[in-house]
Amino acid sequence: MPWDIWLIFLVLGLVLPWRGRARMKKLLALPQVSTMERLILYASTIAFQWLAVALVAWRAWAHGFTASQLGLTIHDRTRILVASIAGAATIAAIQWLNLRRVGRIPVGARGPIQAIAERILPQSTVELLPYLALAITAGLCEEFLYRGFAMAVLIHAGLQTWAVVLLSSALFGLAHSYQERGGIVMTMLIGIILGLGRIAFDSLIPAIFWHSAVDVVAGTVGPRHLTPKTNVTLEGVTSIH
Repeated sequence: MPWDIWLIFLVLGLVLPWRGRARMKKLLALPQVSTMERLILYASTIAFQWLAVALVAWRAWAHGFTASQLGLTIHDRTRILVASIAGAATIAAIQWLNLRRVGRIPVGARGPIQAIAERILPQSTVELLPYLALAITAGLCEEFLYRGFAMAVLIHAGLQTWAVVLLSSALFGLAHSYQERGGIVMTMLIGIILGLGRIAFDSLIPAIFWHSAVDVVAGTVGPRHLTPKTNVTLEGVTSIH
C-alpha cells in the first residue's frame, strides 16, 4: 500500500485512540463539565471528524478508489431503505431497553463508564441539539472511515471478508478506547454488525442509519430515564476526538 494509506491506518489505529483517551482524561479530572465545555466538546469533535473524512476521501480518490468501492452507492433503494429503517428501529429499541436495565444497577457498580457518561451526554435541551448533530456526524463520518475507506483498502489488499470485517472493527473499537476495556470490546462487536451490513448491502447507508441510532438514543433516551447524577452511556457512543 502507498505510504499515505499506511499513515491513515496508523492514525486510525494509534493516534485517534490516544487523542480520545487524552481528552477524556482531562474531562474526568474536572469535578463537573459545564454546558459550554460540553458544547465545545461536541463542536470540536464534529469539526475534527469532517476534516478527517475530507482528508481520507481526498487520498482514497487520489489512489483510484471508486464510490462503489467506498460504499457510497445505492444498488437497490427499496431494499436498502427497508433495511436501514428496520435496523435502526431495532437497534434503537435494544438501546432503550439497555438504558433502562443499566439504570436499575447501583451507581457504584457501573464502573468508569458512569463518570464518562456524566461528562459527555447532554444534560439540557441546549446541549441536546448539538449532541444530535454530533450523533449524525458520527454515523456519517465514522462509517466512511471504518466501513468505507478501511474496508475498501483491506479488500483491495486481498484479505478475506472475515478478516476485513474483523480488522476494521478492531480499529473502530480502539477509537473508543476511552471507554475502557469493556467499551472497546462492545464497540468492536457493534463494528462487526455494521461491517456485515456493509458487506451484505454493498452500501454504507444501512450502517450509517444503524450507527446514528445508537448515538441518538444514548443522548435522548438516556437522560430521560436516568437522573443527571446517574447518567450512563452505552457502548458504541461516538468517538471523542
